[in-house]
Amino acid sequence: MSWFLESLDFSMIPSQLFVSAAFSVFCVAKVISLDTFIAAVYEHAVILPNAIPTPVSPEEALALMNRNLDLLEGAITAAAKQGAHIIVTPEDGIYGVNFTRDSIYPYLEDIPGPQVNWIPCDNPNRFGHTPVQERLSCLAKDNAIYVVANIGDKKPCNSSDPQCPPHGRYQYNTNVVFDSQGKLVARYHKQNLFMGEEQFDTPKEVEIVTFDTAFGKFGIFTCFDILFHDPAVTLVKDFHVNTILFPAAWMNVLPHLSAIEFHSAWAMGMGVNFLASNLHNPLKRMTGSGIYAPDFPRRFHYDMKTKEGKLLLSQLDSRPYRPTVNWTSYASGIEALPTGSQGFKGTVFFDEYIFVELKGITGNYTVCQKDLCCHLSYQMSEKRSDEVYALGAFDGLHTAEGCYYLQICTLLKCKTTDLKSCGGSVDTAATRFEAFSLSGTFGTQYVFPEVLLSEVQLAPGEFQVTSDGRLLSLRPTSRPVLTVTLFGRLYDKDETNGSPRLTAAMPRVLLMVITSVVYSLCW
Repeated sequence: MSWFLESLDFSMIPSQLFVSAAFSVFCVAKVISLDTFIAAVYEHAVILPNAIPTPVSPEEALALMNRNLDLLEGAITAAAKQGAHIIVTPEDGIYGVNFTRDSIYPYLEDIPGPQVNWIPCDNPNRFGHTPVQERLSCLAKDNAIYVVANIGDKKPCNSSDPQCPPHGRYQYNTNVVFDSQGKLVARYHKQNLFMGEEQFDTPKEVEIVTFDTAFGKFGIFTCFDILFHDPAVTLVKDFHVNTILFPAAWMNVLPHLSAIEFHSAWAMGMGVNFLASNLHNPLKRMTGSGIYAPDFPRRFHYDMKTKEGKLLLSQLDSRPYRPTVNWTSYASGIEALPTGSQGFKGTVFFDEYIFVELKGITGNYTVCQKDLCCHLSYQMSEKRSDEVYALGAFDGLHTAEGCYYLQICTLLKCKTTDLKSCGGSVDTAATRFEAFSLSGTFGTQYVFPEVLLSEVQLAPGEFQVTSDGRLLSLRPTSRPVLTVTLFGRLYDKDETNGSPRLTAAMPRVLLMVITSVVYSLCW
């Protein structure tokens, strides 16, 4: 910018015009590009509505939402004071959960698309009564920060639309983004509704929502969307976003789908920044938020002991480097020896794996299922008699809370020394690993590397993914190991696009099992 200013002849320019021109040049230079930015996410302990089947009045609904917005305001203000450029808040963070289609209605607002060029803080009544959007917009504007929030959208329809619901309106689980001037710059309707989200409708078409900033290109989706190709993969593969914004209401499901574990793995596997904001409710096993970069997690939070929310901040590269990995290169060069009588079956989140027990303090093992062969080399710090670890493989369609095809290679701690317990949920361990190398003959480029340590903690900087597809330790683990996993998704083998709803047609026993064990990844 200095060369440009030096080239100007300021002698003929009035002083007031000079100040304006110089300021404009400075602003243009400033908004062109920032190499880094400060991101914030807030894990919010949402104030829930009373559990009543009948709808409350609009005034009562707004009162509850304002109580939650009071808490979010504190986090937004604190983040801005620490220099954050953007903050993400959770799914269902403004009004809570467990609604019917009728009981959610008083909480909904008509949310326009960003093309209307609207700052609700300046013109709150332009699209009817929109007090929540007005307040979010003012929080963004007053604190000069991008604000990401999740609210409910309502859209009227009539009999001319054959898909119009009986009540004459569509209702959508919706993310909104307000920029640092308070303008609505993004609106996203959740595509992959989780079972139990009967209060909302699925959009007729998948929405691919992006927006550009001085600190990179952003994409947005919600909670259960992460397990499917659209819009999640499309945003990265075809629209080349740098950072994903991810409001969630996620219950941890071990061993492979705890929030910090899977979300950080998705960031690494897809080569993007990932800002994940979760609800905080330990009684529902809901915790786990983070600021994740493609190389390692920058900040993360997992807390099952307290009831308070948590604000996280970290600096990120605006346009992170996206490495290329051939996920089958190394593993395809290893001869797959038969497991024979050593192999045994075990269940992980309703899926039947083939396992082999790790019997020594060090070793090399292979286990195969269908087209997937998993190879592990490892060295434990000690071989304990009170703990059992196993190497497992799964190649098949997962159908519990959604229909999606998986290929998974996993080293995991079994729940007890009984091999039948391998694959069960466990959150503590005592065995550290000096080294490990895990690879597999994956039939997909979409593989997400997970390393989860005892007490559900991540291992930033302790492992890497090599270009030939190995998940490789860099040093002895800082804590005992729960699991080391390569979580592969074969989207083209999914039977359905999205998740099945809980319906009366399902066997009652299956409904009870799924509801009690699974309910839910996205509460």
